[in-house]
Amino acid sequence: MALVALWRESLLALRVLEGATRGYVNHPQLYRFKNSRDPLRAANTYVYYVWCEGKRRGFRFTGEKFSREKVDPSLRIPVSEGQLRYEFWHLLKKVFERDRAWFHFLRKVCVEPHPLFFVVPGAIEVWEKVPACLRRRELGVVRVGSHRVKIRLCQV
Repeated sequence: MALVALWRESLLALRVLEGATRGYVNHPQLYRFKNSRDPLRAANTYVYYVWCEGKRRGFRFTGEKFSREKVDPSLRIPVSEGQLRYEFWHLLKKVFERDRAWFHFLRKVCVEPHPLFFVVPGAIEVWEKVPACLRRRELGVVRVGSHRVKIRLCQV
């Protein structure tokens, strides 16, 4: 179900960047696309990779929902280590509440970014809405429920 949610959210982000909706125009996650040299190319490439993963897993996502002409596999966007760790921690907290077996699997994996992104040193992004106490943390080891989880990044 997480991939379906990602597909829907990705399509919504694409529609926002296309100017096709009035809602969510200031959503913080859009900054990474808005700050790229070609936001529509970046968003279409992002959606393309989500579509590819869906096909690989047997989902029936439709390829007509994005512009293949605007997909650019050479495009790369930086994501900070802190941001990637924060987003994975956020995922772990959700999964812990919904599916303990999946949580116990995820807590052992190393985190790879989406193919559009490459990891750079840095903290949680300034546009992310997080408590001030988290901004100073490395998030190498986090607490989820009663579990301590070491977040390992594959690329770093």
